[in-house]
This record gives sequence, structure tokens and C-alpha cells, in this order.
Amino acid sequence: MSNAITRIATDVVRDVEAAPVDERRAAMLGIVLGISFYTCALTGLFSWGASTNQGWWPAGPTGLFRLTQGTHLISGVIAVPLLLAKLRTVAPKLVQRPFVTSFAHLVERISLLPLVGGSIFMLFSGVTNVAYWYPQEFYGVDIGYFFPAAHGKMAIVVVGALLAHIFAKISTTRQVLRKEAIEHESAEATLDRRRFLGGVAATTGLVGVSIAGATIYPLRGLSVLSARHPNAGPQGFPVNRTAASIGVRSRAESPDYRLSVEMADGTELASFSLADLQAMDQYEHEIPIACVEGWSANESWRGVRMRDLLAAAGIDEPREVDVVSLQEESAPGRRYGTSTVSKDLSKQDQTLLAMEVNGEPLHLDHGFPIRLMAPARPGVNQTKWLSKVVVK
Repeated sequence: MSNAITRIATDVVRDVEAAPVDERRAAMLGIVLGISFYTCALTGLFSWGASTNQGWWPAGPTGLFRLTQGTHLISGVIAVPLLLAKLRTVAPKLVQRPFVTSFAHLVERISLLPLVGGSIFMLFSGVTNVAYWYPQEFYGVDIGYFFPAAHGKMAIVVVGALLAHIFAKISTTRQVLRKEAIEHESAEATLDRRRFLGGVAATTGLVGVSIAGATIYPLRGLSVLSARHPNAGPQGFPVNRTAASIGVRSRAESPDYRLSVEMADGTELASFSLADLQAMDQYEHEIPIACVEGWSANESWRGVRMRDLLAAAGIDEPREVDVVSLQEESAPGRRYGTSTVSKDLSKQDQTLLAMEVNGEPLHLDHGFPIRLMAPARPGVNQTKWLSKVVVK
């Protein structure tokens, strides 16, 4: 068996080595792939800024995170067929002999390791995150990782390696893309390249459309690759974590439920029952709930403005606050049990302590009795099942 596998591998390498490299095809794919990667990287930076409460992330417009994260998802997913096409095109160079011809060639080959390896990891981890699959081991080896941290750190490596690769190949790319470079090319070679690139474009477009419906509503019916259909779930839109999985059902549904407002030192300023909050002035706004996995849903939320709650507790000026969930410290997903609302965001009309959605009381899995809903925030930071608001 091992001899047969070795023989097959040898034959594959020999066939790849013998295949010609279409430099023009490689250059064109490289440009499109580079645009896709850097679009994905830039929108990923925005996602990181929003989800980690960085001070430079703006409080609006309302759908900003939905736009950036949807673009991040689409640009990342379409990079998969583009990367495969690029690797197929340059495969002969990857196995050419001798493997190193000069010091410069050695540096170029070494730089491909973080670029190719990191790209594969980025796309693999991104796709598995969309599918909510986080492998913990591989053939007995522990590979468990926290997705945002691992994905973000590898992105820095890949973007740096890609930038170095662009500078190394920019001269070659300019040469092969000149009109003069194909004047003596055979019609057969030109047709072959056009067919290949046409197939790649069609595949990339199909993949993009099949995932874009998670964010672009008119394409919902075609969103076959999306892990969450925007209409699927209680009250007509998805949930990632249910009340049962977090363990908050009994406390959320308790008749003794109260929402407290405290100072950072633990001093309680006020405490409100659900009836108290329902008796306050209610406001309604359309705010999209958008998750880092790329899906989003635009819903109408109704509740008490954050600034009005703070005023009722004796805080008459905008303040930064932490909103804290009922979930236990040991509950799965506890890292998102608290989120920070900036001073600028806490004074916005659209920053609500929502008790209703689309004219109905919140479903338990959507955060009953109260959840935070604020503009331009990731879904993980729209904290559910609120127990207290801590004024900083």
C-alpha cells in the first residue's frame, strides 16, 4: 500500500513539474486574490474594533457593522476558489527542481510558507466558524483555539507575507500583463487561459451568491451555503445561544426579576422590576442584529432608552457603562456575558434596553426579559438576559 501511494505521489509531482506555467493567468489571479484578501483584512479589522469595544469604532450609522461584516464574509468565502485556482496555476513552480537556485530564490520560497500556509488556515478557520464547527484535535493532537484571537493573529502574518510577495512579484506582473507579452502567444494558449479564468469567475460568482443571502435580503433564497438562514428561529430570526444552553431560564422568568443600576464599586443606585421598566417611556427603532458569522436580520425593537434608565437612576450625563447578563460565570460563552457601551453610544436615541421585537415581547432565546440593542454593534455585544448596568 505504501509503495502504491509513493508511486502515485511521484507520478503526480512529475505531471505537475511537466505542466507549463501561464504567467499571465497567475498574475491576473494574483491581483484578484490580493484585492479579495485585503478587502477581507480591512473589514476584519473593523469587526475586531467593534467586537472588542475599541474607542475608534463609531456609534453609527445603524447598519455599519452589518455592512462591514457581510463584506468580510463574502470576500473571505470567494477567496477559497480563487486561492485554489492560484495554487493550481503556480503548482509547477512549487515543485520545480532544483528547489533553490539562489539566495533570493531561497528567500522567496521561505516567504511562501506563511503566505500559503497562513492563507489556508485563514480560509479554513473562517469557513468552520461560519459553520459553527471548531475542531479540538487532529489525529490525537490538540488543536483547540479561540477563533477570534487565532484568526486575527494569523491575518497579520498573511497580510504581511502577501505585501512582501506583491513587492517581490510586481515587476514580473507588469511585464506579463503588457499587451506586447502576448503578441506572439498562440490562439490556443489564449483560449485555454480564457476558458480557465471564465470557469474560475463563474465558480467564484456562484460561491459568492450562495453565501451573500445571509446579509443581502434579495438573495436569501439562494443562500445555500449560509449556516443560518436570516428567517429561521424564534420570532423569525436566528439565535446562536439559547437560554437553555446558557442556563438562565429560571432566573429570566422569575417573578422576582429586577434590573439594577450600580456604580463600579458595587454601590446600587436603583433597581427596577420589569413592570417598572414597562411603565417608562418606550421607544421603537429598526436595528439590525448582525453576527460575526456573517448573517444579519433587520428587526424593529422597542424598549427604554439607555440614557433614560441612567437618568432614572440619578445619572444625568452620558457615561460609559457595562451591561451584565444573568448567565453564570461558568456558563458556555461567558466571555460575552458582559459588554461595554461607550459614553457616546449610551446617549444615542437608538441605544435601547429592549423588551419587545416586532411588536411582541422578547422570546426567551432572544433575551427575555431585557436585552441591549444598540446601533453598529456585533450580535455578540448585544447582550441578552440583562441583570445589571454598571456605571463607570
